[in-house]
Amino acid sequence: MTAPLIDTHAHLDFEAFDPDRDQVLRRAREAGVVAVILPALDATTAGEALALADAASTPDLQLYVAVGVHPNSVAQAWHGADTLARLRELARHPRVVAIGEIGLDYHWDFTPPPLQKQALEAQLDLARELGLPVILHQRESAQDLLAMLRAWAVTLPSDHPRGVLHSFSAGPEEAEQALDLGFAIGITGPVTFKKADTLRAVVAQTPLESLLVETDAPFLTPHPYRGKRNEPAYVRFVAEKIAEVKGVPFDQVARATTAHARRRFRLPETGRGPND
Repeated sequence: MTAPLIDTHAHLDFEAFDPDRDQVLRRAREAGVVAVILPALDATTAGEALALADAASTPDLQLYVAVGVHPNSVAQAWHGADTLARLRELARHPRVVAIGEIGLDYHWDFTPPPLQKQALEAQLDLARELGLPVILHQRESAQDLLAMLRAWAVTLPSDHPRGVLHSFSAGPEEAEQALDLGFAIGITGPVTFKKADTLRAVVAQTPLESLLVETDAPFLTPHPYRGKRNEPAYVRFVAEKIAEVKGVPFDQVARATTAHARRRFRLPETGRGPND
């Protein structure tokens, strides 16, 4: 039996999984996935993700949640102190392991950048208050995000878990800056795409112990299922490509990224829920 895997980013609460969620979870278990983190897009989806995590977790596949407001949701779902109070309340749940999915997105025009930055700064402060890592979304915004993270990092205790730059899409220089600040690099399905040479260069230069594997399901489906709905079972293809790029056995990647996920998000060992 190969080493287990943890998918540190999948939106299993999305309606794309409503028709066959039980089968998706079964395939994840069969693929060796022992835990999945479900990041919220806003306070409402955070509650839905927590309900799913409570209902669907099993001894061999535990579901955890990150609570936060996604940058593309900020214009509609961010209400300042009221939203922060709701996130703080949700974060008391024992299955909450991070603040996320938060960050900056300059590709889409859903939320003005100044408002994105305001919400991000407030949620970074919340993560510091609660001692939680952050799951960070960045799209065409790497330098602004890194600048905010530098300012935040100097306010943190030395033992505070920084978090992860989810579905990393910048270059090797930005990856190095993130690593210097203590953040992990999250790798998703695009690493398997034919033209993803820059992302594979990031994987090649990043220490294996600083990588996390993700699906971002139902999005970013890896080869050979590109164009179809993504699901946590496919995180194996991400780990396999990392192993190929680094020239190491698959089990080495699985063991390293699983241990890293447990350490970074303070996850219990296999077969144990957060209350055990």
